[in-house]
Amino acid sequence: MAEIRKDLLRDNWVVIATQRAIRPTDLPVPSQGRAEKVQGFCPFCEGNEGFTPPEIMVNRKPGTEENAPGWTIRTIPNKYTAFSLLTEFATESKGVYSYMTGFGAHEVVIETPEHDVELHQQPAEKIAEVIEMLKRRHLDLAQNEKIKYIQTYKNKGLFAGASLGHSHMQIVALPYVPDELKGLRAYKQTTGNCLICDILKQDTQDPARLVLESENFVVICPYASRFAYETWIVPKKHARNFGDVPAEHIPELAGIMRKVLVSMVDILNDPSYNLVINTSPVNVEDVTETHWFIEIFPRLIVQAGLEIATGYYMNLISPEWAAETLKEKISQLPD
Repeated sequence: MAEIRKDLLRDNWVVIATQRAIRPTDLPVPSQGRAEKVQGFCPFCEGNEGFTPPEIMVNRKPGTEENAPGWTIRTIPNKYTAFSLLTEFATESKGVYSYMTGFGAHEVVIETPEHDVELHQQPAEKIAEVIEMLKRRHLDLAQNEKIKYIQTYKNKGLFAGASLGHSHMQIVALPYVPDELKGLRAYKQTTGNCLICDILKQDTQDPARLVLESENFVVICPYASRFAYETWIVPKKHARNFGDVPAEHIPELAGIMRKVLVSMVDILNDPSYNLVINTSPVNVEDVTETHWFIEIFPRLIVQAGLEIATGYYMNLISPEWAAETLKEKISQLPD
């Protein structure tokens, strides 16, 4: 039997298989869904800086020149972007249709000069450097008053949409606020509360889906998980904007992210996955309902007709089972 659970965050429904017997190895994951490296020329590798657009922001070793070897983390414009801050922002309607110009920004954060090292293989200190760079870029892009939303994300593996194997993240700055998390606003209007805060309160009191709790963060597998082993990393204290994460919390966040990724990769045999940072809009007035958090969702199966036609997701592993498995794996990791 299955349960159809309400996804309050996205105001939709998710079909959850509640039986506990299914194992990750039982999932029909084709070999091309694995996050395998592609060998050959890579423009993101150290020494190939001339094959990318000029760097926007970079951490470098002392004495090295810009757009040259010697960097530890490097942010560049996406070479094949659909957005540009040089484009004049405009909207227009034609009958039932409307469009806007491609104003915005699309950046790539190259996490490491090393081609064969993934994010989960890095020490926590290096992951903290990545998070700090993402925060700096978020704050910088938010200075443009025409930008209304900044989406940071990672695609790892073919099923997650990665086109290059070298570990990197991406940032897209948009002139409008996406409606993907519309449930936050609806819940705030109905109850007067923050949905994420209420989820944390319930899932820490009834810890069936609780994976990990630290001083400032909570890790859960959400009640209406759209993907098997979907995991959230959430600040305990209500905080609207990722750009406001305190500097002293970043090492803690990096350590938690590493534990989650290492465990997930081990359990699922190095799957494709997406990592996204959901945050408050910028340069808008009413954002009281937002609470920033990180979502990590493995891409073990291809979304098919049901998901495309209805928006309903089918999850073959219950979040309760996933949380229990992740918790056990994390408990076995060295501190």
